[in-house]
Amino acid sequence: MSRTRSIIHLDMDAFFASVEQLDHPPYRGKPVVVGADPQGGKGRGVVAACSYEARPFGIRSAMPITQAYRRCPQAIYVRPRMARYAEMSERIFAILREVTDLVEPLSIDEAFLDVTASRRLLGTAEEIGRALKARIRSELGLVASIGIAPNKFLAKVASDLGKPDGFVVVEAGREREFLEPLPLSRLWGVGPKTEARLSRLGLRTIGHLARMPVETLEDAFGSSGRDLWELANGIDDREVVPEEAAKSVGAETTFGEDTDDLEEIRTTLLELADRVGRRLRREGYLAEGVTLKFRDHDFQTLTRAAMLAQPTDLGDDFFRAAWGLFQVLDWRGKRVRLLGVTATRLTGAGGQRGDQLHLFQRVAESKERLARTVDAIRERFGSDAIARASLLPGSREPRGGRRDPKARNRQR
Repeated sequence: MSRTRSIIHLDMDAFFASVEQLDHPPYRGKPVVVGADPQGGKGRGVVAACSYEARPFGIRSAMPITQAYRRCPQAIYVRPRMARYAEMSERIFAILREVTDLVEPLSIDEAFLDVTASRRLLGTAEEIGRALKARIRSELGLVASIGIAPNKFLAKVASDLGKPDGFVVVEAGREREFLEPLPLSRLWGVGPKTEARLSRLGLRTIGHLARMPVETLEDAFGSSGRDLWELANGIDDREVVPEEAAKSVGAETTFGEDTDDLEEIRTTLLELADRVGRRLRREGYLAEGVTLKFRDHDFQTLTRAAMLAQPTDLGDDFFRAAWGLFQVLDWRGKRVRLLGVTATRLTGAGGQRGDQLHLFQRVAESKERLARTVDAIRERFGSDAIARASLLPGSREPRGGRRDPKARNRQR
């Protein structure tokens, strides 16, 4: 048995958009854009994902939604359904973990796998990769691109080159041959500025860089020069590290219009806090701290943090802390563009809610039962099945006593 490592990089193709096309057959074969509401070209926010049918129009992730709409007004624009994407992600990762315990998630739809030890039982790395790709397609109806190589860097480059529906294998001993013709931008850590500096040295491809004396690169780039040289030569000794515990859970929203309406700000923070609490309960965490993110109409961003009295997963607790942080911000003369609430210092719930409840233990337990009952209703009947009265459309009167005819546009 070869001692060469076998690393798989698996990346789902246009994951959010593909799930939407899976769930909505009329969307299939059409350009689909997941993100903010474009509002006829006047929307706010960005593209979270787009289908491959949308990409010939020049639409890309993180593009302003208004720009995407100008390029393709006939696309199907949908709001993200993160709970649904998380559900599909969990099913994908369950399949991956049947192959190996060495699964390193990079995002909700991307991971490295070290299948070196799995070859004894499951066959070659190529056979394992093809089996994974086939299972994801047959059981979930989704398409994954796969790269297989002796290390993480090469596997990642391989899967990227094969997209969409890709399957690329880099054989041991042919690393430099594989990298030789590729542009410098394929190297990790090479952005436009670094690429320009390399170009001034006469380098155009990874092969050119691989043949450059490492000392020359160290003189030009310091210690990162050796890192570039090693990657260009296909050298990457990093291990696949299984999933680490989450460090924070957050939610944020961009307002449809910049606002200084305190009631709208308050209800928005309440909604964000509830979303954070639901996710913590679903994933089995308690939080000991809260961070507020605030961006004004001039794109100036502030963050403020606070510790909680005890670990919690309740939206009410996160809201009280975030609202308190907001109230001491100096934002006079400004309007709010974006708000975010993040739960920090996470610990496993383990059935414990801290040792300081005592007299109010029954109250806390009652709130916990209520929160979990609401979670169960939403899980069964959908996220809109139950909501706080204060968050329902038309539930409040804005300043001046007249109802706002414009529904708020929030990025969910």
